[in-house]
Amino acid sequence: MSIVGDDELAEIRRRRAAQLQQQSVDQQAMQEDAERQKQAEAQIHLILMQIMEPQARERLNAIKLTRPDFARSVEQQLVLLAQNGRLKQKITDEQLKALLRQILPGKRDFTIRRKG
Repeated sequence: MSIVGDDELAEIRRRRAAQLQQQSVDQQAMQEDAERQKQAEAQIHLILMQIMEPQARERLNAIKLTRPDFARSVEQQLVLLAQNGRLKQKITDEQLKALLRQILPGKRDFTIRRKG
């Protein structure tokens, strides 16, 4: 059994304190990132409320439930169009469906055959 000297004990304490401080800094940075992300999402939501008819927003929200990454991409494209002044009126459900068809041209069906 070895006896830990005062210097070693002080070094262990110093390292542990530094580790705890770094964890605190990391946690604070994560909280700040989460807050920024919430603010960005709220801003996107407000813009979408201004540029989309209620039925179109409902459709986009339904898509978000099944394909969140795709819906986020569509939202970003719509926000860019709005920011660039390319939208002259609110987007209707029909216009959104047309846009979605352009982005996702015809789904392909695949048949898997198993040899028995």
